[in-house]
Amino acid sequence: MNLGAVKKHSAAEAGVHCAITLNVREGREAEFEEVLIRFVQRSLDYRGTTGVHLIRPAPGSGSREFGILRSFQSEAHSREFYSSDMFKQYKIDTAELVEGEPVIRPLHGLEAFFRGTGAAALPRWKMAAVTWCGVFPTALLWSHLLGPRLTLLHPVAVSAVVSLAIVITLTWFVMPCLTKWMRPWLHKH
Repeated sequence: MNLGAVKKHSAAEAGVHCAITLNVREGREAEFEEVLIRFVQRSLDYRGTTGVHLIRPAPGSGSREFGILRSFQSEAHSREFYSSDMFKQYKIDTAELVEGEPVIRPLHGLEAFFRGTGAAALPRWKMAAVTWCGVFPTALLWSHLLGPRLTLLHPVAVSAVVSLAIVITLTWFVMPCLTKWMRPWLHKH
């Protein structure tokens, strides 16, 4: 279940995105959630933080695994946040509430496009389908627009220029729009 999503910038902006998972001790879930929400509210003002999305286990699932998706302006901001006194205090405040260490994993590539679009992990086949819906027309467009104009270049150079145009178009326009438009389908059960 979604605890809430807070964003300071649009989903289309670049940045660093991290997925954090941790297991809460049995019977301490409500207490952990209170501490977590207070921490998240304070942490949003931390320099370079651009958003956070909290995920709790589904009721009746038996899982005690919580998820946190954090976004930062840059890798330097992420490193600074995770070494800050505020984060160290949060670790102290939750030490008795969690089992083991949290797993902090950076999100790259396709995972970052789909961040924050829902509480549950999306099926890979749906991510692949949405990605194909973006890649196919974008590749077709740039191949037809640039290919004929670059005939004097070596085929490898043509591929490099066309693929650069595709990547830029996908990253800053197509994928952010597709994930927004297709959100209802992506999360349909």
